[in-house]
Amino acid sequence: MTNPYKAKKTTVSELRMDLVSDDWVVIATGRARRPETFAKEKRTEVEVPLKKCPFCNLETQGTPFCQCPKGKNWRVASFPNKYPAFSAGEKLNKRKEGPNEILDGVGFCEVIVTRDHKKQLAQFSQTEVKEVVDAYQERYLDLMNKKLVKYVAIFHNHGREAGASIAHPHSQIIAFPIIDPDLRGSVEGAERFYKKEGKSVYCTMINWDLKDGRRIVYENKKFVVLCPFASQTSFEVRVYPKEHLPYFERMNEEEKNLFADGLRVALNKLYRGLNDPPYNFYIHTAPCDGGNYDSYHWHLIILPKTAVWAGFELSTGIEISTIEPEKAAKFLRKF
Repeated sequence: MTNPYKAKKTTVSELRMDLVSDDWVVIATGRARRPETFAKEKRTEVEVPLKKCPFCNLETQGTPFCQCPKGKNWRVASFPNKYPAFSAGEKLNKRKEGPNEILDGVGFCEVIVTRDHKKQLAQFSQTEVKEVVDAYQERYLDLMNKKLVKYVAIFHNHGREAGASIAHPHSQIIAFPIIDPDLRGSVEGAERFYKKEGKSVYCTMINWDLKDGRRIVYENKKFVVLCPFASQTSFEVRVYPKEHLPYFERMNEEEKNLFADGLRVALNKLYRGLNDPPYNFYIHTAPCDGGNYDSYHWHLIILPKTAVWAGFELSTGIEISTIEPEKAAKFLRKF
């Protein structure tokens, strides 16, 4: 009787560890898909008629916090979220329920809307993306100084599979009184590596990738776009400043222009290469709680919805990617 578990000459997958979190991911090299197959997947359309679109009828959204440019010819605007996850308050009202701890959901929720009902960020010019980045920064700087706020999350959902319930392109900003587990893990991992190695874990990874070249999608003077070594999902893309910078909100004009360039290129390559896939992107930056985060390195993460979490992922927390990041980056460089 043959042994079905006899060691193979070539393995069907690789386990890769994320240097920051110490988490493992599975790169399924043995059952890897061809990059072109991702572009053929069916998309679920999210469509709302213009007459019923809340972001095309801004008189229903309240007074904008910011507009660029100001007035009726605005192209980017920020409004209060009409369905907030947090609400303004003066106290957290910390309390116990048995062994459990409860805080009031104090915070601030906004949407950042771009004017065109259909034109998405992947189709924007660099100047247009820069206007969105300006709005992100302006609102971040205001919200970070609100009472009780410790972190400001900026994220963008595109496509129904990625959680977008309104087709009109928009981003969200949520300021809240805790540091979320994902960011906390990244901050702690960066500090742990620095104490052990005496250098930034992010700079270590970025410098290696720039030297190695296989996972680089695009770079300019200040930013690099890459598929990370331990990608969480197929075609994960990250935009990093080349210089060690902990805080997104401290970018100057040159940096914002070049960040907008990197983000535009990354989204456009995914749009063309994968036929407009659903995705989420979000910014990870050092918290605004007054702590010392010199070891951290801010960045933006784009996660296309190329897989569904099933039993293995849910039970272990380990994600399986069906294409190596080296192949993903090579494919995206063509677009």
